[in-house]
Amino acid sequence: MSMEAELSRYRLHVNGRRRTVDVPGETPLLWALREELGLTGPRYGCGVGACGACVSLIDGAAARPCVRSVEDAAGARITTIEGLHDHPVQRAWLELDVAQCGYCQPGQIMSTVALLAEIPDPDDEQIDRALRDNVCRCGTYPRIRAAVRRAAEIVRGDR
Repeated sequence: MSMEAELSRYRLHVNGRRRTVDVPGETPLLWALREELGLTGPRYGCGVGACGACVSLIDGAAARPCVRSVEDAAGARITTIEGLHDHPVQRAWLELDVAQCGYCQPGQIMSTVALLAEIPDPDDEQIDRALRDNVCRCGTYPRIRAAVRRAAEIVRGDR
């Protein structure tokens, strides 16, 4: 006897658009974003919320969709890296050539967007605390921190 999970229809608000997915409620939001909606910016790294490769914004806060179910996310405003358009953080990342392999960068960028929304001019300790759970295997942390500072300058209108 087969024990298949029952599909349900969930309405998600993703990157400013209402989207519908038919999945079991316990499906990780990451899989719905990637497999059902084709949004591959949030990366699969660990599946347990430890690496930060999948970080997206849920109701404006940095969150890990690999450990949040579709059912729990229904009704929330979800923003993935694809939902950013010429954001100051993206401009800073490009200006300082932050990415090496690039795998972790969408999560790093989304965590930075959430940080700057809360703390427009973070110091190094605040940057480190906000990004401490975003793992970069290439070790580009000094460039990441510099890009966070540069993004803050761009947001403030500094040169």
